[in-house]
Amino acid sequence: MKYIENKLGRQLILILVIIFDIVLVTVGIILPKSLTPVYESSIYNALKNPLDIINSDLEGSNVSNEIAYLYIVDGKIYTSNNYTRIVNVDKNELLNMLNKEYGSFEFNDKTYYYYLSKDENATKVAIANENYLSKIHGNLMVTVISLFLIAFLLIALIVFVWSNVVVRKIEKLKLKIDNIENDNFDHKINFKTDDEIKSLAKSIEDMRLSLKKQEEYKNNMYQNISHDFKTPLTVIKSYVEAVEDGVEDKDTALNVIKEQTDKLEKKVYSLLYLNKLDYLKDKKNETISVIDISEVINASIEKFKYQRKDVKIHASIDNSKFSGTFDLWETIIDNILNNFIRYAKKEIKITVKNNKLTLFNDGPNIDEKLVNDIFNPFKKGINGQFGLGLSIVKKTLNLLNYDISIENNRKGVSFIIKKGTKK
Repeated sequence: MKYIENKLGRQLILILVIIFDIVLVTVGIILPKSLTPVYESSIYNALKNPLDIINSDLEGSNVSNEIAYLYIVDGKIYTSNNYTRIVNVDKNELLNMLNKEYGSFEFNDKTYYYYLSKDENATKVAIANENYLSKIHGNLMVTVISLFLIAFLLIALIVFVWSNVVVRKIEKLKLKIDNIENDNFDHKINFKTDDEIKSLAKSIEDMRLSLKKQEEYKNNMYQNISHDFKTPLTVIKSYVEAVEDGVEDKDTALNVIKEQTDKLEKKVYSLLYLNKLDYLKDKKNETISVIDISEVINASIEKFKYQRKDVKIHASIDNSKFSGTFDLWETIIDNILNNFIRYAKKEIKITVKNNKLTLFNDGPNIDEKLVNDIFNPFKKGINGQFGLGLSIVKKTLNLLNYDISIENNRKGVSFIIKKGTKK
């Protein structure tokens, strides 16, 4: 956590230094050049304003000693005492240079700024050299830089306070992630500000709960797989020992061993198929096409119609087309029919209409508590039985972007398959 704080702190300081340098260059170099018209406007205002109060008694006037004044009345020219210090131009020659109300002129490599005011009684002139402009420039820059420094310090303070809050939030998130598998850790984080970090905290919590659920699911699955494999292995072992002890004949033992081996083979195949679906998920664009579902359904009916002669399988199929491959849909239909054959009383119906596939059996209803979990691997279902068949159905349909739902009818159960929303 210190590492986070130090690293972010250094980055923040570096960013502030860069910002400070950029603004300093802007204020110190670019801004003065761009503000030259402002400086000149300020000096003309400074020259103009005192002209309203000066008269021929220039020495008694309340005027700036940085500005020289001329007062012309009845052909006589009066100048302020500081004229020769500020203006190195003969007063008569100067008057010849003033050809407009205000402006500037060059003389002996010096720049002068003036403002001229005329009325019925007299002509007044205020004039300053480039040093006065530099003074105005300097005063303005001191003000601008002072304001900049104050603003920068306030912004830096706000950023540091804000960054400290962000770092504390990140520390909490890091601590939560470090203890994501620790159930004894208090994972509750209450961020009052509704921002991206709060959204991230919620996502991390959702991920934690999902991982926990997956871990519980995985452990439960391992236990069920172990139990499901253990039973046929125990039967096989017991019959082998029975033959060795001479208490069972070989033919009977071989039949039982073959039967249990077939069961194990089916379970292993199912597990391998589940893993295969994960691989197909990345390759689905290469394998999925459009098929005639009637071919798949008819082929599956042929496999199951003799397994229980007391159960009739009916099919009503329109010309709907389904996305996928023959093998994938065969797996889906076979696993559902294998489930239906166990529970149906007298009848199984398969209906395809308007791109919707409905499979019905007249067996017992499924407990509503089991409906949501019946497609989970090894989830115990009716009569406490469990397996992988319906899980394979669900996962294969997800691969093909189809949804499956279960409806309990008055007499029987329907599995409904239809196209899902585009992923």
